Amino acid sequence: MLAATVAWTAALGSAALGGCDGPSLAARPKRPQQLQRLAEAQWPHRLQIGGTTAGGLSGIDYDTGRGAYLMLSDDRSDLAPARFYVARWPSATAAAPSPDAVVFLQRPGGGMWPDRRHAMDGLPVPDPESLRLRPGTGTLLWSSEGDVARGFGPALYESSRDGHFLRAFALPPMFQVDPARRRGPRDNLGFEGIATTPDGRHAWLAMENALLQDGPEPTVGAPGGPCRFTQIDLASDAAVRQIAYLPDAIPQRPLVPGTYADNGVSEVLMIDEHRMLVLERAYAAGVGNSLRLYEIDTRAASDVLAIDALPPTDARRLAAPKRLVADFATLGLSRLDNSEGMCWGPPLANGNRMLVVVSDDNFNPLQITQFAAFEFTDRP
Repeated sequence: MLAATVAWTAALGSAALGGCDGPSLAARPKRPQQLQRLAEAQWPHRLQIGGTTAGGLSGIDYDTGRGAYLMLSDDRSDLAPARFYVARWPSATAAAPSPDAVVFLQRPGGGMWPDRRHAMDGLPVPDPESLRLRPGTGTLLWSSEGDVARGFGPALYESSRDGHFLRAFALPPMFQVDPARRRGPRDNLGFEGIATTPDGRHAWLAMENALLQDGPEPTVGAPGGPCRFTQIDLASDAAVRQIAYLPDAIPQRPLVPGTYADNGVSEVLMIDEHRMLVLERAYAAGVGNSLRLYEIDTRAASDVLAIDALPPTDARRLAAPKRLVADFATLGLSRLDNSEGMCWGPPLANGNRMLVVVSDDNFNPLQITQFAAFEFTDRP
């Protein structure tokens, strides 16, 4: 979830992306784009679905069997209990997805998750960020960035399709909160993405930014520490591998020096058993958002699961090489916003895949809930 309230994005939009530092796409060798815009649509601000306020859409997945999209809200149960929405977008035309239902996610033992005003001892207030239908089971995997202020680290949960709680996964100790705040996860920068492998055996958990012991957050001039992507064996409930991913430096300077800017991983998605798409989302106050999609091969990175801290030199040496797939500023969208969800939609008639991306409006009237569909051409 974007850490700041994006108050100026709507006013300036993507027109301000020309301030991006570093080499532009125009300066790079020309090659056919892997993403081609198919459609774009929006939901109205504070759309009411099933008696709840829809928004904060941070995760999305497509249910092939039912022809529906599942969309997770990152509301920390403040406006309504933790939930996901079910909607249909049968042809990805200009018409917006049609909402069908809201499903509430239940906590261990049953009942709704508490909000921050009614937090329960021994139970985190989840910050939902990503969800995936688990292939072969029909259950849902969903991540929380944790409740770091209260001592709870990021988490991976499994729920039934109707929201009943099934289990919490055991995670490596590095994701536990250190009371002294010298190591472990940063608040609001935890498990931002989930990617499941096509065979249904594994899930990858993607950190938005680095653990405290792995380095700083990105700045305008430096990429910061590595994000850890952790592979979970879903049958054994164990972390079996971990790789390092280096996010870009913040690509745009804020309009007023010293005001807010960030960059981090907002979602991941498997292309096949080993190749992964990684969406980086940046924001600079007074300028707007930047979105860049990369591809990595998880086999090309070293396993860092046993490494307690990743110094910058080690991170660069061990991290997965990445290749730019698309800069969203070149794809013809009406504007760029806080895109945090990404999934494969139904296959296209020509055999290519449809990539669907949704933005988290932070329940802010100056932002939008944007759905964008693209044709993805694979280039192994």
